[in-house]
Amino acid sequence: MIKPLLFRKRLIPEECIELKDDVIIYMDDNIIVTKWHALKPKKDLHHGLSCYFLKEGYKVSKFYTQDHTLIYWYCDIIDYSYSESDNTYVFTDLLADVIVYPDGFVKVVDLDEFTEALDSGRLSVETLKVALLRLSTLLDIIYADKFEKLQAEIETRE
Repeated sequence: MIKPLLFRKRLIPEECIELKDDVIIYMDDNIIVTKWHALKPKKDLHHGLSCYFLKEGYKVSKFYTQDHTLIYWYCDIIDYSYSESDNTYVFTDLLADVIVYPDGFVKVVDLDEFTEALDSGRLSVETLKVALLRLSTLLDIIYADKFEKLQAEIETRE
């Protein structure tokens, strides 16, 4: 099986970047698991692993420092398209994110970007509704202490 090309599309800032250095370590009809180094390394963030939950519409990532210390779990609400003709996935970041810290603290971020994306026409009301429902589902999983099921998709492949 030939591995597909992966792209990350952002609405704010508007960009679409090939994830050419991401390595797909597992994929099936439901998930794609990748390992990667930060596109734009930050003070702490160096590398990580991500699991795209295709049917559910979110990506769960494990962020590490250079010495492989866990920073936190970062969850993106996403949508995707797949082109069979060129074997390409384009993952669109739907703005809302959830951070789960090692101590269990949960933080929802970037909700303010919904307004900017709606006002600029980069996000439709229908897509906003989809994003909010996916965010709600993800938070329900986290608050019901079932997040480890999502984490396991990464941890069993590290």
